[in-house]
Amino acid sequence: MLFRHQLKTAFTGLKTNKSRSVLTILGIVIGITAIILIMSLGQGAQKLILSQVEGLGSNTIAIIPGREPKGPSDFANIFLDSLKERDLEILKSKSNLPYARDIMPVVFGPARLSYGSETYQSTVFGGGSAEQENLIARMFDLETETGEFFGASDVQSKSSVAIIGSKVKKELFGNFSALGEKVKIGNHSFRVVGTLPSKGQVSFFNFDEMVIVPYTTAGQYILGRKHFDRIIVTAEDETKIDQTVRDITSALRQSHNITDPSKDDFFVETQADLAERLGTITSVLTAFLTAVASISLFVGGIGIMNIMLVSVTERTREIGLRKAVGATMKDILTQFLLESIILTLVGGVIGIIAGTTLSFVLSLILSAQLGNAWEFTFPVQAAVLGLVVSASVGLVFGIYPARIASKKSPIEALRYE
Repeated sequence: MLFRHQLKTAFTGLKTNKSRSVLTILGIVIGITAIILIMSLGQGAQKLILSQVEGLGSNTIAIIPGREPKGPSDFANIFLDSLKERDLEILKSKSNLPYARDIMPVVFGPARLSYGSETYQSTVFGGGSAEQENLIARMFDLETETGEFFGASDVQSKSSVAIIGSKVKKELFGNFSALGEKVKIGNHSFRVVGTLPSKGQVSFFNFDEMVIVPYTTAGQYILGRKHFDRIIVTAEDETKIDQTVRDITSALRQSHNITDPSKDDFFVETQADLAERLGTITSVLTAFLTAVASISLFVGGIGIMNIMLVSVTERTREIGLRKAVGATMKDILTQFLLESIILTLVGGVIGIIAGTTLSFVLSLILSAQLGNAWEFTFPVQAAVLGLVVSASVGLVFGIYPARIASKKSPIEALRYE
């Protein structure tokens, strides 16, 4: 029998039981849809995270207190207070970091803001420099909507001045001006000297929901600490990043009297390091979720095998009749295999369309929620993989029913009631 005739016969067999065919491919549709959805959202999340990492610029280096976590046991050996004022002064020395352009200590933590009867749970971001003007604005590419950033003299004198994000301003002041007003952060009053326009995420900091104050003020009056959560350093250019990292490590080890690198109570992370680490994490997570979603394909394959076995039993007389008029075992085997593969391929195509549509809709929703920061991504590899896997499932799980059908005796099949 010619292949086109076998194909036509397979389609005819499937059309005869349309409802059963639709229910049979449902498991494949769900599996492929889940894979497309997970991989698309996973790639979108990865791009979003990497774009946030790049928000500080490629020349940025972060010094983080504590031992660099390499496994669960390392979290018991973290020294969160290992970066202090003396370390900052050592790093500011040009003899120690000759290729550093800007150095800024950072402290941050939760705090409740209040103005009149209004309150808002916010995050305090303490930064700035006692030597350089507008360092926060320059590092994070920020501009004020009203007012201006506090200066180096405010950092030196621990001034009670604050710049509030757009959401903070809306929650506390509504449509009224916040400039010159005093807000309470904890038990301390601060004068609002500037407000920020809606900015969203900048390297994991959502400045819309933050209040920015001098790091000296935040440490003494709000957070009550004498150490830093980060020290951010920018190199003169990208070619000096590696050397600056070595200089930072050497200077801090000398400051902390560390001779064994395994005893470091700090670690240095570049934007490239962070991007690579986060990229690996999101890729592994996406792969894991994809593997979990693939289980439904296996379940769908078993469902197809069961339905095909039922179909073989129901069509015993048809098989006997076809063999009686000259159909060979190969013809019967091919017909039932084609039916199984067609079912799974159709399910794969429907799953790709459904997964892509759902991914696009969810991307639009996430983009609206995140301020156009989420990008829709169509995972081409997932679509190709979905088609290949669905066809393979049809082939693998269709072989057993097809072999049973092909081995039926024509005489016994024609006698079947």
